[in-house]
Amino acid sequence: MMRDITDVLATFKKESPLSTIRTKQIDYKKKDVKGMPERFLFECAIKLNMKPLTSAMAAILFHRFFREANDSEYDPYMIASSCLYLAGKIKDDPVKIRDVINVAYNTLNRGSQPLELCDEYWSMRDTIVQAELFITRMLKFELTTVHPHKYMLHYMKSLQDWFGVKEWNSLPVAKTAAAFLQDFHHSAKILDHKPDHIAVCCLALAFQTYGVQVPLTEEADEMTAWYNMFCKDLTREKHWEVIEDILEVYNAEAEIDEAED
Repeated sequence: MMRDITDVLATFKKESPLSTIRTKQIDYKKKDVKGMPERFLFECAIKLNMKPLTSAMAAILFHRFFREANDSEYDPYMIASSCLYLAGKIKDDPVKIRDVINVAYNTLNRGSQPLELCDEYWSMRDTIVQAELFITRMLKFELTTVHPHKYMLHYMKSLQDWFGVKEWNSLPVAKTAAAFLQDFHHSAKILDHKPDHIAVCCLALAFQTYGVQVPLTEEADEMTAWYNMFCKDLTREKHWEVIEDILEVYNAEAEIDEAED
């Protein structure tokens, strides 16, 4: 596990999946590799200037939909586009449907011009709107979710008091943990874990990545591990299971890059 964390550190300092999206263009039509639709979703979210919580919501909707649906029966890129549009409404971070259409179209068709109000535009618009309604019905109108983000903010405030403001602000842990959390939304496995567990494990991975020891605790001892102060039901086995699932995101990202090369 420590070897894997070291590998993640090396990768993470160079480029996380989200930063890679900003610099490396992927031909989504060229390859059919696991994780490509999720990467497309986040690339579009960045281009649409969506807030991190909105793009996370879109990813949750996307993963929940494909837990219920057969992924071979639906175009994942159109579902992702509809999830972005729907998430904007849910999180009061709305985007115009024309912007969603043009960003999605341009991302799928690199170098293309914005769509005119032609048959292709109206067809794509109708597809996104109909998919939005279908996603809502498929999820039985249960469109709210408890995000790990609010837990992470609470834990960070407590840890800042624990470390001391000056020392905490000198550490890269907060920024790194937040990036791990956002990147974890690329994986459907985020649905398998409790939000408070995810928040703690992103922080734990950030601590381990930078070799930071939480004062007055011993992580090797499950009884005195710092995360038990926040999540008493988080066992050592579950702790490592969540961290391993987070690390898988970076392995999947490497596979996408290899397929593109």
